[in-house]
Parts: sequence; C-alpha cells; structure tokens
Amino acid sequence: MRLEQLQAFLAVAEMSSFQQAAGKCGVTQSTISRQIQSLESDLGLLLFHRNGLVKLTLAGERFLSYARKITQEWQKATEDLADLISGQQSELCVAAIHSVCAHFLPPVLQQFCQDYPDIQLRVTSLGSDRALKVLKDGLVDLALVMHNRSLTTSSELVVDLLYDEPIQILMAANHPLTQYPAVSWLELGQFSQVVFKDGYGMQRLVQEQFKRQGIPFKAVLELNTLDAFRGIIRQSNLVALLPQGAILDAHQDPALAVRDLAGAENGFDPPLTRQVVLVTTQDRLAIPPIRHFRRLVQELITLRPPAARQAACLYSEPLNLKGPS
Repeated sequence: MRLEQLQAFLAVAEMSSFQQAAGKCGVTQSTISRQIQSLESDLGLLLFHRNGLVKLTLAGERFLSYARKITQEWQKATEDLADLISGQQSELCVAAIHSVCAHFLPPVLQQFCQDYPDIQLRVTSLGSDRALKVLKDGLVDLALVMHNRSLTTSSELVVDLLYDEPIQILMAANHPLTQYPAVSWLELGQFSQVVFKDGYGMQRLVQEQFKRQGIPFKAVLELNTLDAFRGIIRQSNLVALLPQGAILDAHQDPALAVRDLAGAENGFDPPLTRQVVLVTTQDRLAIPPIRHFRRLVQELITLRPPAARQAACLYSEPLNLKGPS
C-alpha cells in the first residue's frame, strides 16, 4: 500500500468519478484506475461499484475512515519533520558533568536563550557515563562529558575536544599535605580518598592512576556532588583528586586548600589530566538549534584560554536566562 493509492482512493470517493479524481490529483484517468486496482488487489476486496455512477462498496465505506486517518497522520508527520528541520522545536536537552554546568556552560546557556527564546532549554547534571547513555538512548541532544573513548567510538557519534585540564588535590586548609607546594603520589597515598561514585569517569581515572603508580588506593567515601566533596573535606583529613574546573570555588574558601600533583615517581609519566568533550549524533546536527548550541560551545568554551575561563568563572555576574519559563 502506497500513499498515492490512498490519495487516489480518497479523491474518487469524494468526486464519485475517476475522471474528476484524476483532475483533482493532477494525473491521467488511467493512472487513477491503476492505483485503485492495485489497492484493491492489495486488500483483496473491491472498493468501488463501477456500474454507472461510481459508489463505494461496503468494504470501501469501512476503509474510508482508515484512509483518511492514515493520510492525515502522514501530513502531520511531514509537517512536524519540516518544523524540526527549520528549527521549530519545543525544547533542547543537554546533559553535562558538574564542573561544566557550574562554571563553563552558563555563558552558552544565556546566549542560546537569547538566540532561540521560544525553545525550552533543559540541562541535567550527570556523570560522564550516565550522560553518554542518555544521549545514546535519545533522551538528550548533546552531552558535555569527560572523554571516554570506549563509549564514544560509534560512527554515529560526533566528538569535539573542548579542553584539557589538570587534576589537582583538594584538602582542608589545615591538612598535613598543605606543607608541600606539590604533592607526590607516595605522599598522597598515605591518606584516604573521597571519590566520585561508580559510573563517573573521574573514579575510573583516579583508580587507574593509583594502579599505574603501584600505590594502594584508599577510597573510603563515594559522593556525587561537588558541594558534598567540599563539605566533607573541609571537616576531615580526607583528600580528593578532582579536575581543576571542579574546584575553582575552593580557592575562595579559607577552609580549603588546593595543591598540584608532583611529577610521577619514575619521572616519565606526563601530568595527570582529563579531556572534556562535547558529544552529539550525526543526525542531530541537521537540526539548526542543536547545530547552533554546538557552535556556541565551540566559541565560548573551546576558544577561550584556560586563564580567561577561570577568571570568568570566579568574577562573572549572575546568569540571566531569558528563555520561556
């Protein structure tokens, strides 16, 4: 069954004439006749009486409402897809890791809401693995995450490198490790760790690095918010390895201290860093608002040097989103 067959059937039913139906559809009468015959063959029933005035058979009368619904749904579907391609969508959904949500994403959100005031922007803070899962499940349009190549190798995914950032140590201001300007892995390994929950890329990165250094990993507490990290570490001897962007606020807190990691003990390992990337799918980039959001991320996050991003995070004015409520 084809759409043109249904359109021919509806035209004949309305006009009660094959000739007039052909004129309505802009085809020849023989074309209309072939389409109706083919449809009747597919259904196994005659749809029209052809003795004099063309009239619907009993089967044709029953089929009429279905044919109308199918063609109406087809029209709605094509109109909806046309709206999508032209950028007329009701919402755009983004998943991002905590530090990106808190520090680097606000200028992007503000500009997007100004550029597309009629689109509801929805942002969810998630761990990297979870954010990539909801992207693949079609629940969000873009994900800003810590790069995990094992989860982003699909040919349908588009991955943009945004920036590399060093991993630093967060501790209380009176912690014994504050005596060092940079902390070695051996010194760090003497203290228990606070880590992100399982499923967060940072936990995997930290575990792998301790294993690589041949030092026992003493993880005693798992958390999933940066506020919880700061609260626990402020009042304990626990430490946490966190990305630089996740602990910018700690520099303004007199109860907290941040230290760099010293070079690896063997002298050959590069500094410990993580990559932050934007991930979306090839098909979504055909949608103008999604393509525009990606461009804003590239312009406002990727192209700004780290020092400028940090200054903007620490001293920027409050975000004012102008999108619909």
